Amino acid sequence: MRAFFAVFILCAASILSSVSAHAEDPIDTTRTMIEEQIKAFLKDDAETAYSFAAPGIKAMYPDKNLFFAMVKKSYEPVYHPGNYAFGRSRSIDNGALIYHEVLISGRDRKDWTAIYQITRQPDGSYRINGVQIIPDADSKGI
Repeated sequence: MRAFFAVFILCAASILSSVSAHAEDPIDTTRTMIEEQIKAFLKDDAETAYSFAAPGIKAMYPDKNLFFAMVKKSYEPVYHPGNYAFGRSRSIDNGALIYHEVLISGRDRKDWTAIYQITRQPDGSYRINGVQIIPDADSKGI
């Protein structure tokens, strides 16, 4: 009985360890962050959307309202996408820099590709450091 209990504990610890390691995957973490920012844009929630911006972006737009106005004006497909899907992702330097390709069908029925650059911060968190949008683009990789 003790042997069975010991094997059970080891298996449970192994499963928890693997789930924990997967939950901290930088690709998954940053993909979720992008989705949360898009949801914030769709709700016109400037505070939440701004919370995902990297310090360099916040230095250029030191106020959430300035940031939100810039996104509305220059990044309409990201601000209010019709539909979107994740394309390819790339992790550089063991997750220090992450690129995500997001394929967007705009509300105007035009297709766009948004390339998100996300950086790991000194505290280990991730923030969006920039987005490049390309009109009418097919996925060619990043």
